[in-house]
Parts: sequence; C-alpha cells; structure tokens
Amino acid sequence: MLDFLPLLLAYLIGGIPFGIIVTRLAGKGDIRSYGSGNIGATNVARVCGFKTALWGYVGDMGKAAAAVLLAKFLYYELNITLFSPDLYFVISAGVCVLGSIFPLFLKFKGGKGVNASMGSVITLMPIEALVAFAVFLIVAFSTRLISLASIIGVPFFTIVLLIEKYYFHQHVDNIYFVLGIILGIFVVASHRKNITRILNGTETKFAPSFKKSEEEQNV
Repeated sequence: MLDFLPLLLAYLIGGIPFGIIVTRLAGKGDIRSYGSGNIGATNVARVCGFKTALWGYVGDMGKAAAAVLLAKFLYYELNITLFSPDLYFVISAGVCVLGSIFPLFLKFKGGKGVNASMGSVITLMPIEALVAFAVFLIVAFSTRLISLASIIGVPFFTIVLLIEKYYFHQHVDNIYFVLGIILGIFVVASHRKNITRILNGTETKFAPSFKKSEEEQNV
C-alpha cells in the first residue's frame, strides 16, 4: 500500500489551485467568476495583471516539481520495488498533471495542465524541459496566443527527445517518450475549445505586460 502513497500525494499536490489562491489574495475573489472561468494563470493575468499571475505560474510549476521530487525521495525511503525508478517518477509526473486538470478539491474541474507539465518534466529532464519552455515563450511572445504556445510548447518536449536520441545519438529511455506523448495529449485535449477559436481567428490574444490594462482594472 505504501508503494502508492507517493503517487497519491503527487495527485493531491497537483490539485492545489494556485490560480484561486493568488486571485483571492489579490482581493478579486474566485477566479472562476471572471474571464474564461479557468483557474489557470493566463486567466489570472487577464483579471489581476501579470504580476499576480506570475505567482500563479510559479505556484503551478513549483507544485509539480515538488510532487515529483517528493516521489523521488519517498521511492528510496520506502524501498519501493513495484516499479523501476524511472517508471515510478514518470508515473508520478503524469499523476500530478492529472491532479492539476482534475483536482479532487474542485470537483475534478481544474486548469489545463500546462504549467504542471513543465514543472514536472523539469525535475526529470531539465535541459529538454527548458528547451521546450523556450519554444513556449517564443510562440507566446510572437503570437500573443498563450493557448497556441501551450499546444506547441508541451508536445515539443517529445520532439526534443527525438532530436536528442536520433540526431545526437544520446540514450533516452523510452519511458520519457511515453511521458511526453501523454502530457502532450493531456494539454491538447484540454485546449479543444481554444484550438477551435484559433482556427476561427477568434482566440483572445494576451498582452504580456506587468501593468494592468484598463479592461483588467475595471473587472
């Protein structure tokens, strides 16, 4: 039974709603009552400004990193033998992201798992994760579409692994390819409506500024 304790903790940690927490601390109440109704940091930025949203980004990425690091620690402390280390850590990362998208605390209605995905993989393959994050930032600032950046950035982690393995001939355990594909599916699936709006040219663009816009101030 103890073998599954770190995975349960990873799911519960993944479900911590930092978007709601930082919005309440900013005096705006429940973020679900504003904008798109999503608890993600992008909606927080529209409502409270980027300074507040930055704490949401840090919180969502940090909780995922903490969940995987805790799973790593407990794996050896509890002498878990049910899974190999790499498989166990990959499962913990996937479970954490699942908890972010379907949190128990919010009746399984959470965010879109982008920041949790980035935070979890950065503890497993930091260089590859940072390359994917750089692609996310490039797309986000060039198109001002956070949704498009997410849809491209998270799956790009898998592309980085492919380049590393087949172009640079580095050893990459296949389990990390599985993780990249699963996280990519999670993120793309959670952005279904965004994809439709992107194709229709109606997706809301985000202005990356630390200052609140007039619209945000009037919310």
